[in-house]
Amino acid sequence: MEEQAHSAISHSDIVVDLSGVCKTFHQKQRSERIRDIFSNLVRPQVRQVDALKDVTLQIHRGEVVAYAGPNGAGKSTTIKILSSLLTPDSGTVRVLGMDPKLERIRYVNRIGVVFGQRTELWWDQPVAATFEWKRVVWNIPRDRFEKSLEFVKEVLGLHDYFNSLARELSLGQRMRADMGLALLHEPEILFLDEPTIGVDVLAKRNMLDFVKELNRTRGVTIVLTSHDMSELEQLAGRMIMVDRGSIAFDGDFATLRRQFTDRRHLYLETDASTAPVLSSAELVRSDGNRHEFTFDAGVIGISEILEQVSAQTQVIDVETHRVSIDDVIADLYKQWNH
Repeated sequence: MEEQAHSAISHSDIVVDLSGVCKTFHQKQRSERIRDIFSNLVRPQVRQVDALKDVTLQIHRGEVVAYAGPNGAGKSTTIKILSSLLTPDSGTVRVLGMDPKLERIRYVNRIGVVFGQRTELWWDQPVAATFEWKRVVWNIPRDRFEKSLEFVKEVLGLHDYFNSLARELSLGQRMRADMGLALLHEPEILFLDEPTIGVDVLAKRNMLDFVKELNRTRGVTIVLTSHDMSELEQLAGRMIMVDRGSIAFDGDFATLRRQFTDRRHLYLETDASTAPVLSSAELVRSDGNRHEFTFDAGVIGISEILEQVSAQTQVIDVETHRVSIDDVIADLYKQWNH
């Protein structure tokens, strides 16, 4: 990630530039009461949903950026705008120096998009047929196509099922095939919306390894969303978090931990089955003589905790760990919802 960070210093190499982007949806609300059937049809109530509110951000060439937030925060709306599937109500969008709305044909030839809950594969046709269809529709030169095809088949492991029907693939196989499709035309930037949703642990690891290799060897800029924070922490050097349509955090994962919490787990083994009482640590559970606490290292240090413990009982063993990034994010979402 150091190489990416270094390459991202130049402001002349911005590949994604959003300024003051807003997007509002209107949802019809219907009463469940039978007597309201007529009014539901004639004068339905309309709820305004501000999906994005004044979103401004820049992404530099070669960055791997995680874009996260709770459900309904505006993640997928942003990706759809960047993919030219939606247009903002206001604000400006420039990607690779282009306006996705006004230069759509030229634009989509330079980006790749994968939506974890959708597929481009022809359901009742071999995977190979969809790849050939994309070559023709996108007018990819045959030599360039063959070179890209060999690359994605090799690194994504598509050889074994390339001639299988799409409907017979596992979810992990389908996701790898969709990833391969998105890369056939050698895009400069890749937008991944929940690319590993529902896949097993091994398939997820293979996908993550591939994304890292793609960024390292080809310098592809990658923007991805996921609810799996440990997944994002493995991949991305930068985290952008949205809450209710606005950017709530933009920085690296270390800064995220420091800024919002330095909560840690403390495991104590003592000579007593009764857990010691600690002033700035919360008891999670006890199992015999082993006790688990959580504490904020920014409020109290481990040495002070051990002093309190030693005054009450004899310490046999002690270990401490940072809480997982998933726990950090869960706490953060809880704060935002209050």
